[in-house]
Amino acid sequence: MKVLIHGRNLEITPALREYTNTKLERATSHFGDAIREADVHLSVARNPRVPQQTAEVTVFANGTVIRAQERSENLYASIDLVVGKLARQLRKWKERHTDHHHSHGHSASLTPSTEEVSDDSAVEGSLVDGKEAQLPDPGVRRKYFSMPPMTLDDARHQLDVIDHDFYLFRNSETNELQVIYRRNHGGYGVIQARD
Repeated sequence: MKVLIHGRNLEITPALREYTNTKLERATSHFGDAIREADVHLSVARNPRVPQQTAEVTVFANGTVIRAQERSENLYASIDLVVGKLARQLRKWKERHTDHHHSHGHSASLTPSTEEVSDDSAVEGSLVDGKEAQLPDPGVRRKYFSMPPMTLDDARHQLDVIDHDFYLFRNSETNELQVIYRRNHGGYGVIQARD
């Protein structure tokens, strides 16, 4: 498994890197080749009055993105907490993946590695001719994702494994973009455009 570790407001020491790798290897060892890559973000709050140290882990498991985040006053404790949360989410993912989606003898396709999908061909011409540098709107962060069509049940499962309040997906029945979210009093809600 390829592990990328990034630090914000801290230096990633060899001891911290080794601790993180060991914990992740232990948590993901039961899932074989299903997990090819893990992206780890470790950060320390700049405000000394707020002793908040965050560990966030995103793993890519056979086309599914599974994310966990935890905060505490100690970075090593945050790593322990986030790895435990990630292990629980991976167990849920594996149980659902093996029990509900495939009949016996079938398995999901593997996620290709970065090397397999990267294009190393040379770029011809200039990429910046005729373009002017512009700053994005302040406070707006953009993310781009592929959106293969999925059922509402699959979208609900994705919402559970990414650990966010909502999930935008393309409905496989209508091909429309919809948002599924957790309701404050339990359950889920769906937002969709009216015709």
